[in-house]
Amino acid sequence: MANPLNILIVEDSRDDADLILAQLRRDGFELTWKRVETEADFLAEIKNQPDIVLSDYSLPQFTGLRAAELLQASGLNIPFILISGTVGEEIAVEAMKHGATDYLLKDRIARLGSAVQRALEQRRLRDEHKQAEEALGYERDLLRTLLDSSPDKIYFKDLQLSFVKCSQTMAVQFGVESPETLAGRTDFDFFDASHARPAHEDEQEIIRTGRPMIGKEEREEWKTGEVRWVSSTKMPWLDKTGKIIGIIGISRDITGRKKLEEQFRQAQKMEAIGQLAGGVAHDFNNILAVIQLQAGLLKSEFALSPEQLELASEIEQASARGANLTRQLLLFSRKQTMQPQNLELKNVVDSMTRMLQRTLGEQVQLQFKFSEEPLAIHADPSMIDQILLNLTVNARDAMPDGGQIVIETFAARFDEVTAAQSAKARPGAFACLSVTDAGCGIPPEILPRIFEPFFTTKEVGKGTGLGLATVFGIVQQHQGWINVYSEVGCGSTFRVYLPLLARSSDTKIFRLSQTPVRGGHETILLVEDEPALRASVRTALTRLGYRVLEANTGGDALKVWHQHRDEIRLLLTDMVMPGGVTGKELAGQLQQQDPKLKVIYASGYNSIEINSGDFLLEEGVNYLAKPFQTHKLAQTIRRCLDQN
Repeated sequence: MANPLNILIVEDSRDDADLILAQLRRDGFELTWKRVETEADFLAEIKNQPDIVLSDYSLPQFTGLRAAELLQASGLNIPFILISGTVGEEIAVEAMKHGATDYLLKDRIARLGSAVQRALEQRRLRDEHKQAEEALGYERDLLRTLLDSSPDKIYFKDLQLSFVKCSQTMAVQFGVESPETLAGRTDFDFFDASHARPAHEDEQEIIRTGRPMIGKEEREEWKTGEVRWVSSTKMPWLDKTGKIIGIIGISRDITGRKKLEEQFRQAQKMEAIGQLAGGVAHDFNNILAVIQLQAGLLKSEFALSPEQLELASEIEQASARGANLTRQLLLFSRKQTMQPQNLELKNVVDSMTRMLQRTLGEQVQLQFKFSEEPLAIHADPSMIDQILLNLTVNARDAMPDGGQIVIETFAARFDEVTAAQSAKARPGAFACLSVTDAGCGIPPEILPRIFEPFFTTKEVGKGTGLGLATVFGIVQQHQGWINVYSEVGCGSTFRVYLPLLARSSDTKIFRLSQTPVRGGHETILLVEDEPALRASVRTALTRLGYRVLEANTGGDALKVWHQHRDEIRLLLTDMVMPGGVTGKELAGQLQQQDPKLKVIYASGYNSIEINSGDFLLEEGVNYLAKPFQTHKLAQTIRRCLDQN
């Protein structure tokens, strides 16, 4: 079968052109051809990309060397054979320099077919080589783009575990200007042996066994000072024959995931400790209630000497400190009664100023920076006081030689993008309460633990480890969050974010007034299963002039009720009692028989645990949270009895 061949002949002699064509036909080529004699015609025809150019050396208006030079300059991969009757070795060499593929004497035209075949084969090889280079260049560019743009750490190492190629992320980790800087170097050139050896040994094992290492989680310290967690996959680097020639490694940054996992574990831990704290606080409150009431009764005895009154006051103060500790436990466990109101944040801070200065001492200077716009929040004022007190005391303790604490309020607004930058934040408008100190700062290894209950770096007896845990619990109850910014030697800033109300409110902070204690002569049914507490309450009420009927269970209370129903004006009952009848159930049964009966509930738990949609308790009105002092008992009972 004839081989098709498209020829461009550069020849001024028709006869010589016919000889060329005849020879090629004899050699088995099926020809299409074109003959040109001038440079202009040559340039026009090579644009049609013939398979080969056959050119005479000398033409009247043109030369073969010029034709070869023009073809080479065009960049086209077209073979060029110079054919002449006078060409010598010097001319042939010159023609090759100008891009000719081959040269041939006209008296040896019989060799033309093989010369053409050879030239066409060389063209094919050049085409394949060019395609291979282009493909290799594409793959090289693709790999470089991948390595430069990937957030993952990607690298190739040889059998000596020296870097061959790596991603831009690797360069950042190693603190060098570009990935090329790492070529020929190892981990030991950048990190100490204790840091580099574990990875080195893993990679040696992969080369020895051929088994990959997939998804190993590792902690890395970058040259930038960052500490990151990565999930590493390493595998053998194989050549085309399957021989191991090195290591391919890919490490994905999982620091964000690890932080979320840690937050989840922290939430679980705090929830578990919160349950324990709530239970302990309930039992402790019953004990404290007895102490507070007995101390109050002692102080009311006129026959006590000044020394005895002082001792009673000491007992009362000690029980108050115990009650505050219990309150912190309940705040932390999110089980403290909330009495939220619409508040202006600046007013809350203003009301605490004098007390804060007295608590913090003369070595601490307070500076206030208030927002110019109103910051209205819906919060429990006493709990916001607790946040401010705990944060400022914590700031003072970070400055043993004294210093300045800056308390600031401002509005913060988060959209979807800015909220996504923090695991705690969410979109919306928030009031921020910020407390900044110039103290020692918090070491990074301690920072994740500062909100853990009972965790403290202070000396024994200097702290309970509940201050920041309390703040955390309160803020969680108020649907907010806390951000902490700290650097060792440069101080710390705590920023508390609370939901901002749409409009400012002039509502003032609620404070239970200390009105004079006033008793009465009504009959009260007291139901309490703790004998010591029941006796203390009975004594206090009796001294206030009330008549007291007692019962230690709901069942006993029903019996007393049936005997004295027409006399009893108020039921004072514990919420949780033995015998199968709760305080709520007891009150329900009695009020069915006498809707005018007043009821006050007392509990070592609190209203947040026992409130429901149809059963609401309000501190100081129909609810007494244990422990309570005598004046609080007297005020609540009188207020309840005097209600219409």
